[in-house]
Amino acid sequence: MRPVALVAIGALAACQMMTAAAETPADREAEILKTATSLANAGTWDNVGLQFVEDLTTEIGPRLAGSPDEKRARDWAVAELTEMGFANVHVEDFTVPYWKRTHETARVVGASAQPLIITALGGSAPTPEGGLEADIVRFELLADMLAADDVDVAGKIVFIDEYMTRTQTGAGYGLAVAKRAACPKAAAAKGAVACLIRSVGTDHFRRPHTGGIDRRGPDGVAKPMGPIPAAALSAPDGDQLARLLERGPVTVNLDIGVETADAAPSGNVIAEVEGGANKDEIVLLGCHLDSWDLGTGAIDDGAGCGIVVGAAKLIDQLPGKPDRTIRVVLYGSEEIGLFGGDAYARQHADELDKHVLASESDHGASYIWQFQTKFGEGALDYANKIQGVLARYGVAAGDNLAGGGPDIGVLARSGVPVVTPAQDGWDYFDYHHTPDDTFDKIEPDAFRQNVSVYAAFAYIAAESGWDFRKPADPEE
Repeated sequence: MRPVALVAIGALAACQMMTAAAETPADREAEILKTATSLANAGTWDNVGLQFVEDLTTEIGPRLAGSPDEKRARDWAVAELTEMGFANVHVEDFTVPYWKRTHETARVVGASAQPLIITALGGSAPTPEGGLEADIVRFELLADMLAADDVDVAGKIVFIDEYMTRTQTGAGYGLAVAKRAACPKAAAAKGAVACLIRSVGTDHFRRPHTGGIDRRGPDGVAKPMGPIPAAALSAPDGDQLARLLERGPVTVNLDIGVETADAAPSGNVIAEVEGGANKDEIVLLGCHLDSWDLGTGAIDDGAGCGIVVGAAKLIDQLPGKPDRTIRVVLYGSEEIGLFGGDAYARQHADELDKHVLASESDHGASYIWQFQTKFGEGALDYANKIQGVLARYGVAAGDNLAGGGPDIGVLARSGVPVVTPAQDGWDYFDYHHTPDDTFDKIEPDAFRQNVSVYAAFAYIAAESGWDFRKPADPEE
């Protein structure tokens, strides 16, 4: 295993701005903001985080939830983080329903016989041996299929041809992903034998995007697979199928094989920069260690893990300890249903009131352009002070409606203050959940800007003593 490169001595020197406690609170605050700026400056040429992603995606590769590969990634991460000098490095175990594709093909049969490029959706049921054949019924929108008469769907393969809108914020994903999650269960309820969707992505390459379906049973508990076979078509193949349907009925042979298990091991990897006087108070920086199996999980979410590890290591190299503990959480099994986030919230339920701030990097590695918060009304001035440091790195002020990220959403709903350093997602969904999610898609300067931003706000949160839950001052 190639060791992770440590920050050069020059970067550490650039960060050594910390002094003894200043004489006044104002002086102390100014010193903290000054050190945060020095950390951010060091982050712009730091290589620890980028090396972490390169090594993870090269030495481990894809890391499907519940698989032996995810286990190898956990073991690798524990060894790397321990070697890097983090404190309290360990794994917190849990189990997940396991699903793995074994083969996947689709083919138009009849006079216009031809292959279609697909990928099975996570949780897809298998087809019978040799595949199944059925006529296609196309719906432009998920809502159209939900409103259709059962007789128009029964015995057919449903095709949801809904497009995803490209946006900087990635907001189009929330709308488009609904068809992926809901189609199999809703189509099965109407008697369909399978479900095809236009890939949830913004590219127009012949590479389909995988992703999970809703596989919860009537009791709300996730099962290894959903009720019927389900797959995503590449965008050009979605177009091709739509054109064929304009010319008349289309029959497709769909052949999907899977392996499943009711329970497989997973876990969250924890590492800390131990705090000082208030070490029981926690600033949490999260990412998810698992990935889908088509690419190597570089932008989703190896990059996020490299960003938070690189930022935490910068702070760890300062002389002395931060006042509060910075906890890095590499969540497991995010892709199949936020299992790691839910497990962490359960396992740490008695200390969530000690989590003073949380953030998660899980939207690629492009430049952060906005800083959103979810603070108490009385803490909004703290947001302004943090953003004042980040502004010099191209980060604009956001609103106070941050969600924090997928795995820490449960923390936000429990009242933990969160921030969302919003990355530019313009091309993120060109590669998301595809074979092209690989290390070469990470632009180093943009990645390092992320490290700078995370190091700056995490240090301020850990050192300032600010109460981000602070309510508005009562009116006199």
